[in-house]
Amino acid sequence: MKHIGKKTKRVDGLALVRGEPVFADDIRLKDLTYLKILRSPHAHAKILKIDSSEAMKLEGVIAVYTHEDFRRHYYTTAGQGYPEPSPRDTLLLDSKVRFVGDRVAIIVGETLEAAEEALGKIHVEYEILPALLDPEVALDNEVQLHGHDGLPGVTDVKRNIAAHLGAELGNVAQAAEESKYVFEREYSTPYAQQSHIEPHISLTWLDEHNRLVIRTATQVPFHVRRIVSEVVDYPIAKIRVIKPRIGGGFGSKQEILNEEVCAAVTLKTGRPARLEYTRAEELHAGRSRHPQKIKLKIGVNEDYTFRFIDLDILENAGAYGSHSLTVMSVTANKALALYKAPNIKVSGTAVYTNLFVAGAYRGYGAPQGFFPLESMVDEIAHDLGLDPIDLRHKNYVKEGDDVPIAKVLGEGKEGYPLVIYTSGMKECLEEGSKLIEWEELQKTSSEGIERRGVGVSICGQGSGIPGIDMGAAFIKMNEDGSFNLLAGATDLGTGSDTMLAQIAAEELEVPLDKMIVYSSDTDITPFDTGAYASSTTYISGGAVKKAAADLKQQILEMGKILLEVEEADIAEAYVTASDGRKISYGEICTKAFYTDSQRQLMAHASHMSYDSPPPFNATFADVVVDTETGIFKIKKIVSVTDAGQIINPQMAEGQVEGAIAQSLGFTHSEFMIADEKGAPINTDFFSYHIYTAIDMPEIVTRFVHTHEETGPFGAKAIAEIPINGPAPAIANAIFNACGVRIRNLPITPEKVFLELQKQKEVSLVNDKAGALSKDVDHAHS
Repeated sequence: MKHIGKKTKRVDGLALVRGEPVFADDIRLKDLTYLKILRSPHAHAKILKIDSSEAMKLEGVIAVYTHEDFRRHYYTTAGQGYPEPSPRDTLLLDSKVRFVGDRVAIIVGETLEAAEEALGKIHVEYEILPALLDPEVALDNEVQLHGHDGLPGVTDVKRNIAAHLGAELGNVAQAAEESKYVFEREYSTPYAQQSHIEPHISLTWLDEHNRLVIRTATQVPFHVRRIVSEVVDYPIAKIRVIKPRIGGGFGSKQEILNEEVCAAVTLKTGRPARLEYTRAEELHAGRSRHPQKIKLKIGVNEDYTFRFIDLDILENAGAYGSHSLTVMSVTANKALALYKAPNIKVSGTAVYTNLFVAGAYRGYGAPQGFFPLESMVDEIAHDLGLDPIDLRHKNYVKEGDDVPIAKVLGEGKEGYPLVIYTSGMKECLEEGSKLIEWEELQKTSSEGIERRGVGVSICGQGSGIPGIDMGAAFIKMNEDGSFNLLAGATDLGTGSDTMLAQIAAEELEVPLDKMIVYSSDTDITPFDTGAYASSTTYISGGAVKKAAADLKQQILEMGKILLEVEEADIAEAYVTASDGRKISYGEICTKAFYTDSQRQLMAHASHMSYDSPPPFNATFADVVVDTETGIFKIKKIVSVTDAGQIINPQMAEGQVEGAIAQSLGFTHSEFMIADEKGAPINTDFFSYHIYTAIDMPEIVTRFVHTHEETGPFGAKAIAEIPINGPAPAIANAIFNACGVRIRNLPITPEKVFLELQKQKEVSLVNDKAGALSKDVDHAHS
């Protein structure tokens, strides 16, 4: 192939390195207003009175809007499919606040400084309500966070349950009785923030036709248009959403947080509006990963195959239920799809609390599931005296296997049948074990202060959401043999515009520089559900390949007409007859425009799939633990992935490396802290510790080649799967190094130190008991 599997220049690369104005805020608008949000200092309270008179006296303050200025319309901020599986529990502004950082009022200023000054001049009278800061306490508590019984999509407002799921295959209770061994553990994962470089930012204005234009950093422009339309009661036909270049999203920008606020202000004032989050707002009022407490039980047969897996999830939704059901669904669906077990049971409950609102974050529930699963598989191997890699080889799904959990548990509803057509898991484990030097490190001595250990984990993901995700593309031809590719797919900085151009160029057999890509403008580009669920390559790429194949056939037919032949071939941007005569793409298009069988050569296609082929990954970690302090260093991470045919190796490597960096923070150093009143403590990068360049270990990235027939040129997804593996691999490596098992993320030096101290205390007690026994024996003798 000419373009698929090859490194290439990014189609947007030159503009980015030159610092061209390509991001949302790189635009100057006349009469722009600046917005700030007054946020609640209380975790749970009723708003009794808002006095904005002092703020309105400030020079440059245009307006202060409260809940009394907008109609009460419940919606979800989650940009998902329709009908939305998330609860509709949010108002633009409400008379009740449910977490520290909840919206109280919107300030509109002539300048940013005026709007910021006004924040301190608004006086709010609150009735403080009891705050529920723990999902176990909030569940069935008499304090009810959402008082409206008829909220669409909420499972049970009276019990503070945002969402619930349950499913069973086979008979788990009977399987537990019949299992040779039964293992049961509890694990937990914390809040974590996406920490994209560019914060949420949106600008809105009315164009010359009184149409509302929204220029915004989003992953889901078409969902933005639909949700904003209903929130501000403005027709979809009069709304245009433009997604420029984005400085990272990672799921957080699958949320509608700024757009509806700016739109509401523009429609009230008639003026352009701009709202940008600060880093502090991102860290407590944006969105984050759902914390989960998981009880996991696995039954093992005498031959060490798994007889049953029982998964129970308690999820902290935070103050609102955005993505709460579907994140739990993915936690269960992805984890329970990895291993063969004839009996499977899952129960999940997402509970409202007065803490930060969780949402979509890369991996979307899968990291919360694979940490307990892959930790427990290692614990089983250790307790039974088995090699952890051998135990995995014996149990993971293989080519030809049916995955029954996929059908009974989709994203928020029943799913679709899944059969494993391709799997490189065996090769991932084999390649990874060589690269990490598994056999050699397993023999490392466990003596001394600094102890070295190695750990492994495996995982899967999906390629889009089957039966839900849909992408479309349109391609038209120009006189010089170039092509305009219009796609609704959203490039988040991942390079998906380049990847789609590679697919089109490969199918059309033209150089990559002949593809002119335009994406994510709801007025111009065709529909796409958006950049999430690892769908862009598989779904949007599938649409592009279909459209390119259609257009290529049209070019061939036109070439045959112009050459006056019945048979011809296409190669190297020429249509060639059997007698050697040929005509270029440029000549074909020019004649089609002006002289012969005049028409525009163009094609469009849509793609939706009931298949969602899992990519597979094996991750290995090499760590060193200081047994006197608990401080551990991650020396090396090896990540080997089966993502089918890799479209662009350089960009795929970037996806893996970026995912590993985020997972290392999630594993080691990142957790969002609230005080006893629910107020955030770490609201900047000095106190919220993401992994930076100086923290990174050696990373080795490899890909195992498979060919997925249902994907474009054999491709599967790559974006999310590498984030799932590092956490359990590191936990397993720490145990291998020093015998300490940490089941609650993040794994901090303090936790390791305390467990080491417990080991020493137990060892000391055992030594004393042994000494006493010897003394008694000596006395008897």
